Amino acid sequence: MAEYEMQELTLPNEEGKRILYPRMRLWGQVDLEQIAENITRGSSFSKGDIQGLVAELTLEIARQMSEGKSVKIDGLGVFTPSLGLREGREREDGEEGSSKRNAASICMKGINFRADKSFVGEVARRCTLERSRYKFRRSSQKYTAEERLKRAQKYLQEHPFMNVADYCRLTGLLRDSAARELKQWAAQPGSGIGTAGRGTHKLYVKEESAE
Repeated sequence: MAEYEMQELTLPNEEGKRILYPRMRLWGQVDLEQIAENITRGSSFSKGDIQGLVAELTLEIARQMSEGKSVKIDGLGVFTPSLGLREGREREDGEEGSSKRNAASICMKGINFRADKSFVGEVARRCTLERSRYKFRRSSQKYTAEERLKRAQKYLQEHPFMNVADYCRLTGLLRDSAARELKQWAAQPGSGIGTAGRGTHKLYVKEESAE
C-alpha cells in the first residue's frame, strides 16, 4: 500500500492562485542489495550474480552514452546523456562575432531518463493508493525574500559557511525551495553570498568582494 498527499502548487504569473496536485509520499529508499535479495528469493540467480550483472550493465550503458548514443532497455526506458556548461562559463548568445564555447567549456551535466510505457503500467498495476494521514507541508511565508537574504547574510557573518539545511532552518522554506533560492542568491552580484565546493558538497560562504 502506498500513500499520497496533496501538495500545493503556485501557478506562475497568477498571484495568490492555489492548486493542489497529488504526490506520492516516500518512506525511504531501496538499494541494489535489497533488490538483489528480493529477486534471489524467486529465481535461480544468486545475489552476487544480480549485483554483478547490474554493475556490468551500468558500465555498458555509460560507455554507449559516452559515445553519443541514447540507450533503450525494453521494458525499462531510454537513457539519454545531457550536456551543460562548466561552472563559471558563459552561454553563447548566437550573435555574429561573439565568442563560442569550445569542448573545454562543456561537460556532462546529467542523464535524462524516459520510462517505458510498459514499465509505468507495471508500477500502476501493482500500486494501491490511499490518502496519507499527514497534511502537506509548504514553505513558510513568515519572511519576505529580502528578509531571508538578510538572515542568510547575518548567518554568514557569524559562521564560516552555510548549507541548504541551515537555510531551511533560518527561513522556514522547504528544501527544494531553499536550494533554488540559495542558488539564485549566489548568482546575484552583490548578494554577499558565494559558493565553495560543488555537487553534494556545495557550501555557501560569505563573498569577500561584496560590500
